[in-house]
Amino acid sequence: MVNRTRNIPVKFMVTEAEKKIIREKMNQSKTENMGAYLRKMAIDGYIIKTDYSSLKKNTLEINKIGVNINQIAKRLNSVDRVYYQDIQELKKMMEKIWQLQRSILSK
Repeated sequence: MVNRTRNIPVKFMVTEAEKKIIREKMNQSKTENMGAYLRKMAIDGYIIKTDYSSLKKNTLEINKIGVNINQIAKRLNSVDRVYYQDIQELKKMMEKIWQLQRSILSK
């Protein structure tokens, strides 16, 4: 084994769950040799990095709208009356939710 082409060891530790996932992915790729699989993934594999900042911003906006709707519902439940202004405010909030949803889906 002195004439190995690959003579530099690279080692890393995994949990039992991570090892199971690696084995499952090896099976899916029809690879039986873990060294070959890990080498291939380390060299040719790719990482998908997703930017969730706009989604987080939209989630915060929707949460604020939800808080406003809850305040209106609490007021309506306490007075047993529905005011035209409250209905209009709810409609505006719902339209804003749909606008946020459309902007999320368009990205």
